[in-house]
Amino acid sequence: MIALMGLDAETGVFMLLFLDLSHDDAKKRGLLRNLAELDEAIVHGAVKRVRPKMMTVAAAFMGLLPIMWSTSAGADVMKRIAAPMIGGLVTSFILELLVYPAIYKLWKRRELEPTTTAA
Repeated sequence: MIALMGLDAETGVFMLLFLDLSHDDAKKRGLLRNLAELDEAIVHGAVKRVRPKMMTVAAAFMGLLPIMWSTSAGADVMKRIAAPMIGGLVTSFILELLVYPAIYKLWKRRELEPTTTAA
């Protein structure tokens, strides 16, 4: 579980970096006037992370598959370790690509609201 949390934290930091870069780029170009433009900036940043995240999950998943198929001595213990890791990889993938951008939107929307209510 510690290794899985480390993987999720590492890839989550990169997601936050890509979201921040996309947000800052849109802000520099003056494209953060409403929530639709904020959504577009967030989607633009999150889309850049799909392939790297999928490659990370696929590599870890392929490394764990032989453990799940093994039948030799010690396989019963290793299967109990690998099964939660596989489930955690799937959960991490979903969290990073769906939940983290939604939380980022809630966070950045507060910065946008004073400008939209004043207009």
